[in-house]
Amino acid sequence: MLPEAEVQAELRGLRSRVPHLTGSLVATVDGLVVAHDTSALEAESVAALTAAALGVGARLTEATGQGAFLELITRGERGYTATYAAGAYTVLTLLAGAQANVGRLHLEARRAGARIAALADADLDRSPL
Repeated sequence: MLPEAEVQAELRGLRSRVPHLTGSLVATVDGLVVAHDTSALEAESVAALTAAALGVGARLTEATGQGAFLELITRGERGYTATYAAGAYTVLTLLAGAQANVGRLHLEARRAGARIAALADADLDRSPL
């Protein structure tokens, strides 16, 4: 299993670096929660939905010739939900308010995703695709 304490520390760091971030979650690509920093949502449900969104996003990028899935962002009336590939086996999902700077969100999420990917790939003794 992944080093939950290290992943949790990465999520706490994201909250401190990204204004208007309201929650974060790391899950396996098949929808199992690894770690989360959410209070208002059910982490298991969000992880399952993240896995479904990952599947759709991956198929869409492949079908349109855009290559491997990297990220997906949705915008609702009250904010953003963004999912980022974090290596071959995990995904990072962030929740942010409507006032969030999406550029900053992307920048910090991509960096955190790379660090989480390194932890996951090392822990699983596998190299990224």
